[in-house]
Amino acid sequence: MEVTMVKILRPILFIFITLFLFPIIIHGLNLKGKKDLNTMRVQLIHRHDSRFSGNNMKTTQLERIKEFAHRDSIRYHMISQRRVGKSHRKKDRETSFELPIQGGRDFETGEYFVLVKVGTPAQKFWLIADTGSDLTWFNCRYGCGNNCSTHRGRSKIKNRRVFHAERSATFGKVTCSSGTCAQLSSLSSLTNCPNPSDPCQYAYQYADQSIAFGFFANDVMNVGLRNGRKEKLHNMIFGCTQSTVDGPVVNGGIDGVLGLSYSKDSFAVKAALEYGGKFSYCLVDHLSHRNVSNYLTFGGDKDYNTKLLSDIRETKLVITETFYAVNVLGISIGGDMLNIPAEVWDENRGGGTILDSGTTLMVLARPAYDPVMAALAKSLTKYVKLPASDELEFCFNATGFDESSVPRLSVHFADGARFEPPVKSYVIDATPGEKCIGFLPSNGPGYSVIGNIMQQNHLWEFDLLQSTVRFASSSCIL
Repeated sequence: MEVTMVKILRPILFIFITLFLFPIIIHGLNLKGKKDLNTMRVQLIHRHDSRFSGNNMKTTQLERIKEFAHRDSIRYHMISQRRVGKSHRKKDRETSFELPIQGGRDFETGEYFVLVKVGTPAQKFWLIADTGSDLTWFNCRYGCGNNCSTHRGRSKIKNRRVFHAERSATFGKVTCSSGTCAQLSSLSSLTNCPNPSDPCQYAYQYADQSIAFGFFANDVMNVGLRNGRKEKLHNMIFGCTQSTVDGPVVNGGIDGVLGLSYSKDSFAVKAALEYGGKFSYCLVDHLSHRNVSNYLTFGGDKDYNTKLLSDIRETKLVITETFYAVNVLGISIGGDMLNIPAEVWDENRGGGTILDSGTTLMVLARPAYDPVMAALAKSLTKYVKLPASDELEFCFNATGFDESSVPRLSVHFADGARFEPPVKSYVIDATPGEKCIGFLPSNGPGYSVIGNIMQQNHLWEFDLLQSTVRFASSSCIL
């Protein structure tokens, strides 16, 4: 990503950050829910969780924030490339299930992870939850015993948690001669097919030049319903990654990615086909440890997992090019609307705003970034400013910091709704005694991104059928 957008602390763009493929055009997706009485959920955790980073955590939060910012920049560039073309999808109508979701503090990244169980018997994996990615993939071993070969320059899937395909009674590969393989061209499927029975291969490359190599397959995903019952999602297409060219996005530290973008091949839409056109998540504080988690929920459910601290607000969801966009009217600080050109928020004029769980910080087009930074910096003049870094422009000595001295920032949507994040989501902790204003600028007009730190401590429900997103303040603690 070229723009200056950073994914704080190695949010490891990854596929959630993942560098997306090119835009996929989807018309008339049938999202009629089949299961109206249940909700599916998976646990959601943050990338900093200790089970991901082990004993190799960076020594300071500041180092992680700088890495996040670097990854955010790469991700922004990737998203920019994917937004070159536009497509609008039709939606249908509504339902529910849950997956555990947890923050990545102990994983040393800025993303959030979900626990998935794949195959028969089930094998467990922690995947990055990415609303900007189409492809779901995880490390995989198939057909080569313990001696999987690799190409020069690639890393073997060794000493990593892998899906052992041959141990699953329900596993099936997608063959290169099949119609399914041809339909997966948008996910970087390869055209070479020496034998009709050979697997449909892919080489999924990211903006940072990291690559995941593997083949497409299908298997069942085991999920838990809100009523306590277990159920299986059959014939879920995923990428079986067997080797990689490592980089910030693809490396040995993750099991894979869960694609939550709006495309016919993403997990979000596949789940919607089964449980109705909604999914929701509540992101715990990005500095939370592994004992704090919530759920990624699929399906309509008015009885949310977590206590809401404000009324639910709603705004129009603009689904284009696999991304979830919103119509922003402007930003106010301390109740005063900032002087930001209207074209910054206009997608038809090269601007616009997207919600992206794979980006850590909030990225603003330069004409919005400058007035926001100026207004916030003005309120912090009584604190000692520290030297700027390449990643974050304004950091200060936080000794004696009083959050009430910072004016509240509000994002105003065109239909009247307002998003009011807590101060800690935009004046962020860097090191003990040091805080920074947590925004990144894009180069040029460009679009803006509401990243996962700005989204934290809020419930977000995406209704793909009604084209709306609902949100409300919450601790997100179960």
